[in-house]
Amino acid sequence: MPESVARTVARERRPSPGTAGSPDWYVNAWSEAEALHGERVRAFVLILRTRGCYWADLKGCSMCGYSRDTLGRSATPEELERQLERALRKYAGEPYVKVYTSGSFLDEREVDPGSRQKIVGAFSGRARRFLFETLPEFVTEERVRPLLDSFSGEIEVAQGLESTQPEILARFVNKVSTPTEYLEAADRVRSYGALPKGYLLLKPPYLTETEAIADTVESIRLAAGHFDALSVNPVHIQGGTVVERLFRAGRYRPPWLWSLLETLQVGAAHAGNTRLVSFPTAGGVARGPHNCGRCDAKVLEAIEGASLDQRFSLPEPLECDCKSAWMSQRELEPLGAEV
Repeated sequence: MPESVARTVARERRPSPGTAGSPDWYVNAWSEAEALHGERVRAFVLILRTRGCYWADLKGCSMCGYSRDTLGRSATPEELERQLERALRKYAGEPYVKVYTSGSFLDEREVDPGSRQKIVGAFSGRARRFLFETLPEFVTEERVRPLLDSFSGEIEVAQGLESTQPEILARFVNKVSTPTEYLEAADRVRSYGALPKGYLLLKPPYLTETEAIADTVESIRLAAGHFDALSVNPVHIQGGTVVERLFRAGRYRPPWLWSLLETLQVGAAHAGNTRLVSFPTAGGVARGPHNCGRCDAKVLEAIEGASLDQRFSLPEPLECDCKSAWMSQRELEPLGAEV
């Protein structure tokens, strides 16, 4: 029963798989809670089916399995138009729109320039903010400017920074770009008149719980001045990834929700005017960030509420018997490093 409650709380952030196969169908679309200029709103989330991230074809990131939702080739403008038409039937006028491609929206191998403008323009006058994600090398004025001109509201450009520590980013996450390249791209986004957003990964493989918290808090400190918003994304186990192999071998546990809560509370002191949020995917289940099962729902609810309202000092501390197990694990972690 406790796990079913946790599943209910996390349902919006853990949508069911989209329609498989057809290039005329988007991967998935759903509505979720968000905040816009301090107001709680609904956000429409759309995942288009494209060729996906080029880096996934070459090496890929250790935790990312989104390539399974791709065509394996470039989508044609006609296919993207049909995906958009179907998605618009599900759009209910949410003021916040997020469009993902399992890769980079600004990569012309995934979404051609004409289709980009059509997709953004379709929500102009209906949504107040439009978000997309990209790798830093595609952030150029010639790619971003037409989108600003096509949309009457705010454009938010998100990047999967993950960590500001070069060794963690390169060796543990296996990213193609350096932290500096992400930060410089965020500065370019801001100079174009758009809003830069960064995703930070809590607990990449090979880090202990304590190391993961320290890494993300330090990343918040170093990245906050470059981004208008930072989202802390705790690792969840995706199929066909390095993280999944470690998980199946008993060598990796997704982060505790206690760790996520501490990261946000400590990190908030370093965020300044940067909005700090976390909406965990697969929260409360074994393959996602979780505690003992009994307290997961209330901790997830507190994390979402704090993210929406930007109030990380909770009025009442959250307690559960499993908190002592989490603390004991962290105390014993240094001993494992000595073996």
